[in-house]
Amino acid sequence: MKQQQQAHPSIIDAQKSMAPQIVDLIMQAMNEDCCRFFAGPQHTLDDFRTLMIHLVEQEGNQYSYQNAQVAVDADGQVMGSCVSYDGARLHTLRRAFITGARQAFDRDFSDMADETQSGELYIDSLAVKESFRHRGIATALLRSALEKAQRLHLPAVGLLVDTGNPAAEHLYVSLGFRYVGEASWGSHPMKHLQFFLK
Repeated sequence: MKQQQQAHPSIIDAQKSMAPQIVDLIMQAMNEDCCRFFAGPQHTLDDFRTLMIHLVEQEGNQYSYQNAQVAVDADGQVMGSCVSYDGARLHTLRRAFITGARQAFDRDFSDMADETQSGELYIDSLAVKESFRHRGIATALLRSALEKAQRLHLPAVGLLVDTGNPAAEHLYVSLGFRYVGEASWGSHPMKHLQFFLK
């Protein structure tokens, strides 16, 4: 077991065929309350999952497989994923979600507050399947995101962490992320953390 925990996961760019697995991880990162908030009282979590699979399979939106990196085991099974993008592109990338939510749920999120801004690679979601936790996978995905920010010449990596998830916040802080402000997303109070690249 100890040897298994020390094994380094392979971090690769996501493929379109991985969309259902990536969506399950995105929804895990969002948490059930946020997913239900976006779907609204007239729709189910399955309805929300259907919309999200469509978005991940498409190109040019915030949840696209193009923006995802995944941790895979030797058999190619997805163990975790990290969806990130240049915060300066948020409004352009978010249009597909706004349009999709309007069509699927008859809900308008066009006035949703910005969760990121220019000057940071924004980690939209980061999650590891429960059966693969405590193996360093989240840390490996975060380190890969830092490398991605460097390739994009962005000075920082940012993310939101739910105030009710101190374990995740502890991980981010231990890796060098710093608190920069309060935020709200999906009706949940959040903290905005950033890692500043040298």
